[in-house]
Amino acid sequence: MSSIVDALAPLFALIALGAVLGWARFPGGEFWPRLERFIYYLLFPAMLVATLAIADVRQVSVLPLALTLVGTMIVLGSALWLARARLALSPPVFTSAFQGVVRFNTYVGVAGAAALYGEPGLTVAAVAIALMVPTANILCVLAFIVSGTQGPASVGKSVLALVRNPLILACLAGVLLNVSGIGLPGLSAPALALLGQAALPLGLVAVGVALRPKALWRGGRAFWLSSLLKLVATPVLVLGLAWLFGLHGVDRHVALLFAALPTATSAYILARQLGGDAELMAAIITGQTLLAMLAMPVMLELLGTP
Repeated sequence: MSSIVDALAPLFALIALGAVLGWARFPGGEFWPRLERFIYYLLFPAMLVATLAIADVRQVSVLPLALTLVGTMIVLGSALWLARARLALSPPVFTSAFQGVVRFNTYVGVAGAAALYGEPGLTVAAVAIALMVPTANILCVLAFIVSGTQGPASVGKSVLALVRNPLILACLAGVLLNVSGIGLPGLSAPALALLGQAALPLGLVAVGVALRPKALWRGGRAFWLSSLLKLVATPVLVLGLAWLFGLHGVDRHVALLFAALPTATSAYILARQLGGDAELMAAIITGQTLLAMLAMPVMLELLGTP
């Protein structure tokens, strides 16, 4: 387990730094919201394009990876939806718990894959994002629609946001550049690489800034349900599906890493915009991120991830 802890500890140290900076309100003003947008719309997409455009994607078992990761998201999302009546959660509470199970923190996932498995891990992580981001967004928007927490106008905005999602667009651009043989000609490769190198450390600090420890008092049963399904049930299900679909090597290891991730900080924005329980969502994001600092090394070790 020591190798896993050594690889993940710097990531969580940056998140902790962000939490301290957020608590101190440094540097103040609109700095962090604007930086987060800068990372989300420029730096992180640049890293995805730089990785996918020149990667040897043929080394990634894309179909087994898709069946494992997307299959897990659909199974858990469907099970949670079918159990909604027995859970007796209000629609806003249910949609926040749902997001807590289905969404995942891309910054921690990519940084962890790069730290643990190097360039091959980064390539698999980029492919995983291309598969999981659209699936997570579609499932979560569907949960809001069928729960009746928002109107037709909000549905239209959600669909438009999905089409314009910079991570999805970056993955598509990277894959197209790769399969077309164009790659990254001239100065574009080193320029995008430099931009991408700034994405992960700044993204991890931004994750810490977004944490809201006071919101943990708003947790309750929905928080523990969401966290148990996310941090324990998801890795176990991915392990089973990886075995079923013959996923091996770095592909399997990265899939298990992504399964053990806490939910995404962006879930708070969607909860606020589409009628979810925003305070509960803040509690789930904060609590899962803190729990993941302990749970991720333990789960990865128990599931046989080097």
